[in-house]
Amino acid sequence: MPNVTILQVVPRLETGGSEMTTVEIAEALTRAGAKALVATEGGRMAKAIVQAGGEVVPMPVASKNPLTMLANARKLARLIEARGVDLVHARSRAPAWSAFIAARWTKRPFVTTYHGAYSSPGPLKALYNSVMGRGDRVIANSLYTADLVVGRQHVARDRIRVVYRGLDSAVFDPLVVPPGPVSKLRQVWGVAPETRIVLHAARISSIKGQPQTIEAAARLDKEGALAGVCIILAGDAPGKAVYRQELLDLIAGNKLEDKVLVVGHCSDMPVAFLAADLALVPSLVAETFGRTSIEAQAMGCPVIVSDLGALPETIGEVEDFTGWSVPAGDAGALADRIKFALSLSPADRAAIGARGRARVVALFELSQMQAKTLAVYDELLGTNLAELYENPPAYAAEP
Repeated sequence: MPNVTILQVVPRLETGGSEMTTVEIAEALTRAGAKALVATEGGRMAKAIVQAGGEVVPMPVASKNPLTMLANARKLARLIEARGVDLVHARSRAPAWSAFIAARWTKRPFVTTYHGAYSSPGPLKALYNSVMGRGDRVIANSLYTADLVVGRQHVARDRIRVVYRGLDSAVFDPLVVPPGPVSKLRQVWGVAPETRIVLHAARISSIKGQPQTIEAAARLDKEGALAGVCIILAGDAPGKAVYRQELLDLIAGNKLEDKVLVVGHCSDMPVAFLAADLALVPSLVAETFGRTSIEAQAMGCPVIVSDLGALPETIGEVEDFTGWSVPAGDAGALADRIKFALSLSPADRAAIGARGRARVVALFELSQMQAKTLAVYDELLGTNLAELYENPPAYAAEP
């Protein structure tokens, strides 16, 4: 059994991409026969760490108080020495400072993952953000993110490793979703069986482009291009009640109440994307990845994305065409692409969907993300965790 212990540090384990990736890497480490520790304040996903074979170490690492961060560094250093931690991996800025200091005190390799863009409005914020570029290896979740790290943190390219976020294609698989849940979801949304669905799945937020989607729908409706089509805005709106009402008013003002539906949170996205003929990701700000886009494509659903950030990386636009990109905020361009996509024959749409799924499986498969992350650890430790993950030893499966 490899005597390797990896410590991940994440503020909380509530919900989100960095939290889910923390769980997925704990699972991969366990599969490879290594020990997975997670220092965190905890949260609803803490149980998932334990279920994945990892161990949660409670610590107030979400705090941005400098004194608390320094105290956390001391606690982490003691943990590293006491538990024989071989490498420290930080996924957020405040805990990364504590982890960075502890790793340097204990002379352990330090890895960071850039999960977000981390804007730098001033020198103090730039200094605060800089810790994410101080890893012996810096993992970027897209090529766009890698460019940000180089441009903002002046990190040498040879220290950066691009590892896309992963998706479990066994869960997002059109062949495993029976027709019953799709029919039920349509009923919940109030969409007739024969009506085609254009799905905009995102939290209700001004950066996600819902007004532009509504404006595009208004343009299409005036042309008679929304006959037999319903546009679904799916997503929760925590703290956004006023904005949500503004969207409803915009829909009513354009007399689109029967064409654009605001349906709230959807808990079963594989079913939602299988029900849809087209998915929209018209973000108004650059995203460092674009999970919604790859989820849709994994379910065989063509996509339209904004031409910002990493979103274009999620689609094939040339030989392996799987979707379209449009200028961010351009409702006219979005309307034109929706109209064209809906005009495709079922055979053409199915071909795009098949290519989309194949591309997701080839580039964004969860197991690939896990193996590539473990390979980063291997670079610094001289171990073979990635190999053991892909060919797990017998003892890794033992209780």
